[in-house]
Amino acid sequence: MEGGGRPSAAQAVLLAASTAITALFYSVYRQKARVARGLEGAKKVRLDGDLRAVLLEAPGRCVPYAVIEGVVRSVKETLSSQFVENCKGVVQRLTLQEHKMVWNRTTHLWNDYEKIIHQRTNTTPFDLVPAQDGAGVTVRVMKPLDAAELSLETVYEKFHPSVQSFTDVIGHYISGERPKGIQETEQMLKVGTALTGVGELVLDNATIKLQPPKQGMPYYLSSLDFESLLQKQESSVRFWKILTVIFGFATCAVLFFLLRKQYRHHRERQHLRQMQEEFRQAQERLMNTEGGEILKNACVVCLSSTKSCVFLECGHVCSCHECYQALPEPKKCPICRQGITRVVPLYNS
Repeated sequence: MEGGGRPSAAQAVLLAASTAITALFYSVYRQKARVARGLEGAKKVRLDGDLRAVLLEAPGRCVPYAVIEGVVRSVKETLSSQFVENCKGVVQRLTLQEHKMVWNRTTHLWNDYEKIIHQRTNTTPFDLVPAQDGAGVTVRVMKPLDAAELSLETVYEKFHPSVQSFTDVIGHYISGERPKGIQETEQMLKVGTALTGVGELVLDNATIKLQPPKQGMPYYLSSLDFESLLQKQESSVRFWKILTVIFGFATCAVLFFLLRKQYRHHRERQHLRQMQEEFRQAQERLMNTEGGEILKNACVVCLSSTKSCVFLECGHVCSCHECYQALPEPKKCPICRQGITRVVPLYNS
């Protein structure tokens, strides 16, 4: 603590940082909890012949947040994999990712660094259909790339290492960057994949559509079943809750430490003022008694011997030599409680 009981700059920064991190984690926790509650309250509908009747009875022919499970089927032409034969899908993502080592001048270590240098995503319209055909009901999936969780399967992956000469190696050490190679990846949402869709279900003329919800809830197109998807979100909620509690306790501990220091400082100042007032009253009583002219130079500790010591650095003359010797270590001035660094004898003529 600094003078006046105020916290030091480091303590103030620590308290502010801990409070900010706790508030950030709590905000993320609230958001995750809201998503989990919304997902838990989503209406589960079956992809069968009764689906159209359910939407016709719903207000505005719309279910704002619904869960539906089905199998992916292309509406028009399918997308073919560029590397795998007979691999058909409705979403295709091609990625080129650079891998290299970068020298950290602070830690003096080589760190892995990855950077996407090119990515292209192709889509084609697709529907969700029942696992067993026969009902003739389809749901058109709209804007699949807007989904918070779009389950794509990696169908091809290959790493192309960098070919380096001796001159290149020397140059890389000088520049602080060592290329490792390029990773080529192809991901696809295959035709026939079982998919769980969570979003707004609406009947538009004769077409049933699954699209991103308008109430700010996330849009899901996941290969997990609904129960697994819900458990995944609840696990994320528990994780952020634990982080919030830990940093909340840390913030409370720092705040308690600072308040305790400030309280002790306040008590010391109050005790000092009380002692000063008692000394002042004692001196007034001595001056008002008979022989006060003689006793006004008496030691404030024993009130019998004459003051004979000058305390430095405060400069108070309030004690005899015997009482100074009897002061506990570390020796402090009885008047101001300041530490005594040196004592000078006082001689009265």
